[in-house]
Amino acid sequence: MQVQMQMQQATTVLSSSSNRPWTLWCHPVPVVSSPSHAKNKKHGLRLRAGMAMASSELPDLSAIQRVVLDIEGTTTPISFVADVLFPYARDNVRRHLAATYGSSEETRADVALLRAQVEEDLAQGVDGAVAVPPDAEGEGEGAVVEALAANVESMIRADRKVTALKQLQGRIWRRGFDSGELRSEVYDDAADALRRWRAKAYIYSSGSREAQRLIFANTAAHGDLRDHLCGFFDTTIGAKREVSSYYEIWQTLGTDRPSQILFLTDVYQEAAAAKTAGLEVIISVRPGNAPLPDNHGFHTITSFAEISI
Repeated sequence: MQVQMQMQQATTVLSSSSNRPWTLWCHPVPVVSSPSHAKNKKHGLRLRAGMAMASSELPDLSAIQRVVLDIEGTTTPISFVADVLFPYARDNVRRHLAATYGSSEETRADVALLRAQVEEDLAQGVDGAVAVPPDAEGEGEGAVVEALAANVESMIRADRKVTALKQLQGRIWRRGFDSGELRSEVYDDAADALRRWRAKAYIYSSGSREAQRLIFANTAAHGDLRDHLCGFFDTTIGAKREVSSYYEIWQTLGTDRPSQILFLTDVYQEAAAAKTAGLEVIISVRPGNAPLPDNHGFHTITSFAEISI
């Protein structure tokens, strides 16, 4: 009954929201036999004390038609995001804004989004929020850039999942990937699974869709993996801990039932929201991931090699 009520609430929310376009596509996915790298030393599966062990039996996945993947802690090590991507954005935000402020339509849109978020943060008393001066030319640009950068740095430290931050981070990372300064990490077993699975695969991350594409287009060990992905979802479809987000993903992917979609994540709250929306859910347990609550009730895996779909 509780699940039914939550689904009804999600439907009500969605019925009043505006339609938003998501470009979804899918290249034919060949079946490729490749050796499993589940025990790869670099991303070894020796779990730290206190981390949940994988379930011995997974649910029947024969009806799965689509698989939706989280990135951080699921397809990609948390350490890559926390120790490489976030610092790169933090260290380059001033340079990026100074180089493009006033000359780029893209940056103007990013700044407008940041301003709106900062105004909301100031009204709510969010720690680290700094007022941004009005737009100015010449010497005044420096004050605007400095205030914007201070807000972005604060948001990164707090690991905020807001669209204004994620969109700007994607722009900054694009420069890093284009220049060759950045190369992404994807677990070997995740790359193998994307090549092997018959089900169409999608990404759902708090990072912008641009950032998602960059990560899978520029992997250090596996090259461009985008041919094995059919589309990308970010927080413009909804927050990852909201039931309505997964309901809308189901509506967008178009399966007959939400249970024909498998969602893989490392975050318990995301798993719970997706399960309430009717999706099949498995939690990814990787080195460095946050521990799961006791008796969380979800099937877990330590490698995508355990999943046949």
